Amino acid sequence: MKTKKSKLTKFQWQVLKEAAKIPLGQTRSYKWIAKKIGLPKSARAVGQALKINPYPLIIPCHRVIKENGALGGYMGKNTTRKEKLLNLEKEIQNNFRKI
Repeated sequence: MKTKKSKLTKFQWQVLKEAAKIPLGQTRSYKWIAKKIGLPKSARAVGQALKINPYPLIIPCHRVIKENGALGGYMGKNTTRKEKLLNLEKEIQNNFRKI
């Protein structure tokens, strides 16, 4: 069975690999990922690669935000779900600290 993953480019895989490294409850910017993969002027392309993330439950593309702190889109849609996921992660971290 073929999945969407077989259609991803090397660039898209690089973006997803960097996004996967972002720790729970933390965020990084599109520009940060662009710099990490050696293409500092490709922040918009990073966003487009994250938009088609075939593994959103495993690769946390919701942790990638705009450099100015705005959330940006989430899988090509509005930011409501992205905001909820980030808030949920903060809640989880706060509960872990209490233990």
